[in-house]
Amino acid sequence: MIALAAALSISAQGLEVPRLPPIQRDPQITYVDRSGALIGVRGGRFAPPVDVARLPAYVPAAFVAIEDRRFYEHAGFDPRGIARAIVTGLSEGRASEGASTITQQLARNLFLSQERTIERKATEIAYAMQIEKTYSKPQILGLYLSRVYFGSGAYGLEAAAQRFFNKPAAKLSLKEAAMLAGVLKSPTGYNPVEQPERCLERARLVLDAMVETGAITPAQRDKAAGQKPRVWKTPATGASQYFVDWVDAQVRQMVPKPTRDLTVDTTLDQPMELAAGTAARTAVSRFKDQTSQQAALVAIDGQGRVRALVGGTDHSAAPYNRAVSARRQAGSAWKPFVYLAALEAGRTPDTPVIDEPVTIANWSPQNYEPGFLGPITLETALARSVNTVAARLADEVGRPAVAATARRVGIVSTVNTDPAMALGTTLVSPLEMTQAYAAFANGGNRVSAYGIERIRAGRQVIYQRSAPKPAPAIANPPLGDLNRMLRTVMVSGTGTRAAIPGYDLAGKTGTTSDYKDAWFCGFTGGLASCAWLGRDDARSMGRVSGATIPAEMWKSFMVTALKRAPRQPIPPGPLPPVALPAEEPEVPATLPPTQAPAN
Repeated sequence: MIALAAALSISAQGLEVPRLPPIQRDPQITYVDRSGALIGVRGGRFAPPVDVARLPAYVPAAFVAIEDRRFYEHAGFDPRGIARAIVTGLSEGRASEGASTITQQLARNLFLSQERTIERKATEIAYAMQIEKTYSKPQILGLYLSRVYFGSGAYGLEAAAQRFFNKPAAKLSLKEAAMLAGVLKSPTGYNPVEQPERCLERARLVLDAMVETGAITPAQRDKAAGQKPRVWKTPATGASQYFVDWVDAQVRQMVPKPTRDLTVDTTLDQPMELAAGTAARTAVSRFKDQTSQQAALVAIDGQGRVRALVGGTDHSAAPYNRAVSARRQAGSAWKPFVYLAALEAGRTPDTPVIDEPVTIANWSPQNYEPGFLGPITLETALARSVNTVAARLADEVGRPAVAATARRVGIVSTVNTDPAMALGTTLVSPLEMTQAYAAFANGGNRVSAYGIERIRAGRQVIYQRSAPKPAPAIANPPLGDLNRMLRTVMVSGTGTRAAIPGYDLAGKTGTTSDYKDAWFCGFTGGLASCAWLGRDDARSMGRVSGATIPAEMWKSFMVTALKRAPRQPIPPGPLPPVALPAEEPEVPATLPPTQAPAN
């Protein structure tokens, strides 16, 4: 009777039963970390159809119980439901959306608009009937679960499981499945993050419906009802999105118009990334006015692999990637390049210098601390971050030589050569600063920071990064001397707040004029990282220096990072070439008395 009414409705509107259009789906690019864990998806909104057979039986059962309990019995539409919808529509004087089956919802999501008209409803039913003839019930359910919207930007079951519970759909608990099934009635009204109590109340209705349909027992319902799963208020991979944005731009250049789904294996270490994100948010939380306060943190291993890259505290609110795109003054974190150039010119850590007033081209630098230390060594000058010594040193060895040294070890931005460059007035990104410090951490080899290991299309590898070749950039003794001096920074200098007992660490603080930028860049054997703190509007942060919050931010991150990286001392680097003595003439077996060797 109702089926006839539906058919008459189509006929009355003069509609022909349309052919089933092809299912359109744009390719997606899935990004995974170094261990294969999901860190982000870019591209098409919808994932591949869910394989229902790979889910626990209670997961699809939850959706069927609450959305369409006669799903396995009908041929695309539910006559009883349509009867209720018609009655409701007549009483309200408009078309009603009630009683749409899962297949009808799929037809609407695949091919139709959300317009509420009799014509669209009739076409929806016609499409639903054809879908039922074309696909099996598990296929229909899989397509449906990959298309429905769960709120918070999550389209499809897999995205929802990752967004709200930080796990794949195949590992959802019964209670979690019930919560997600309940969301579909209203992704805003029952959102697990925004409406937790309403979501749990709706989940109880889902569990009751599952008992009524025989999907679970009352005992299983009661046990699940007492559970309260952890719901992630922000995506667990939120910090990773800055990194994903960075590598996604590169993938788009390598594969401009992908025609199939791709998987990108990256260098990211997700536990390190989560620690970096936490450290950045904790640092910013210490400011009363957090409106424009931001932080960034990058970690690179000795081969150039980016292990962590956080470009801000909240990607969803502020996606601008400060780790990659922001160019800020490095302050005294730049000084290792000045001292390296001086060491390469023949100085040593013990070379005596004098902290006293100095004027270079009408510029007179001032120290962070008032007054002057007088006679000191280069090692003390770097440890105490004495500006007068650094400025005079750069002037003596030549600022172009300092610029060349910085570029040689990894700085890619344009380096200025005015007198103040010695104190870090060059604009650089946290990524390139970390890239440069990686040369101090790996024995003197320049690295090129990268985040993509391979790109796969199914089982086919379409890109594989070759193993990086060593690129010597710093020789000894300058490298060993510099690392000795940077260790002293953390033992007795400005970087003591960043020290972690039991590890071989070295680093340098950085603070710019007017306290607009504060840095801590440091390293251990095979791992370098830089923490930056500043405001997007470039206003002063009061008296926040690199020795305070950035040093603590760096330490907070490194406590986790050191557990994730092989424990090793800072490598000494290449041995200096051995100077062979000049070739001497052959000594005769017996020397005349007048030709005896000198003492």
